[in-house]
Amino acid sequence: MLSAKISSLIFFSIFTFYSISKANPTNSAEPILYDIYPFIRVYKNRTIQRFIGQDFAPASTDPTSGVRSKDVKFAENYNLSARLYLPKNPNPAQKLPLLIYFHGGGFFTESAFSPTYHHHLNSLVAKAKVIAVSVNYRLAPENPLPIAYQDSWQALKWTFSHSKGGKGKEPWLRNHADFGRVYLGGDSAGANIAHQMSIRVGSKTPDPNIKLNGMFLNCPFFLGKRAIGNESTYAYAEGLMQKLWVYAYPNSRSGLDDPLVNPGMDPGLKMVGCKRVLVYVAGNDVLRFRGWYYKEKLENSGWDAAPSCGLQSRSSSEAEENFASGAEAQPSHRTGHGPREATFDAQV
Repeated sequence: MLSAKISSLIFFSIFTFYSISKANPTNSAEPILYDIYPFIRVYKNRTIQRFIGQDFAPASTDPTSGVRSKDVKFAENYNLSARLYLPKNPNPAQKLPLLIYFHGGGFFTESAFSPTYHHHLNSLVAKAKVIAVSVNYRLAPENPLPIAYQDSWQALKWTFSHSKGGKGKEPWLRNHADFGRVYLGGDSAGANIAHQMSIRVGSKTPDPNIKLNGMFLNCPFFLGKRAIGNESTYAYAEGLMQKLWVYAYPNSRSGLDDPLVNPGMDPGLKMVGCKRVLVYVAGNDVLRFRGWYYKEKLENSGWDAAPSCGLQSRSSSEAEENFASGAEAQPSHRTGHGPREATFDAQV
């Protein structure tokens, strides 16, 4: 499951190794510019040390599910790539729902090609019977925000160019993607990006050949200057999340209240371009209050399809599979086990 893998690969270290990182913050004599362990450490000489999310899993045919994957370029001028996934033995006479997925990692780590996301997309595509585009965007600090949003929008436009009347030439998308059943999804920072992409879609003149049916946000990365809920209980972890944003987007004029990270400050929130949204939060996740806050703000924004609230104990993978396949009949808000929860279960 994605939630368990991300927990162990990304967030487990936050508390387990906090004391170690404080006692021995670096093996280098170089002075540190900033340290966001266990994600990244940047030295004053601009050397960058990433601690997680750097492994690479090649595109392949998954031996368990039969899902095929391949890597494609969607913006040659910036060398930007995505990984496509196609379920086993697709029916050429019946096109599949299209999922466009954005990986997490705090804007600093991970990729569409890491084992965590490769295994997750293989599983998701097999169970939901969808074709998927897993977007790889450039990371901070080499490419500070808003570059990740710009790259993701380029990926979206490239994908949509394969709809009827478009000029896209990728055969998997041409032959198998149903652009009348498009879904966006992502976890953590990727969920933040998915939300922003839905607003861009909703703000543009609708293309009659493309319909964004829904969006799945798994433990979305949202913040704000004013504490909400019980965030003060998780002071260290909350501070870590805030540092990720501040250093990923050093030129933001509004900081933690930038509309890109605080939906409550976005006058364009009502422009979310789909009528179904599934927000998933974990019961002990430090950012769970932000997921609830997002739901409430979206509901009251004037968006023309307000999310219902139905709390259930369910895995994020199960909810995502059902939603992308169309099994979730109503937009909703779920609580269960998510990316950061394993860490905090041991601490609360």
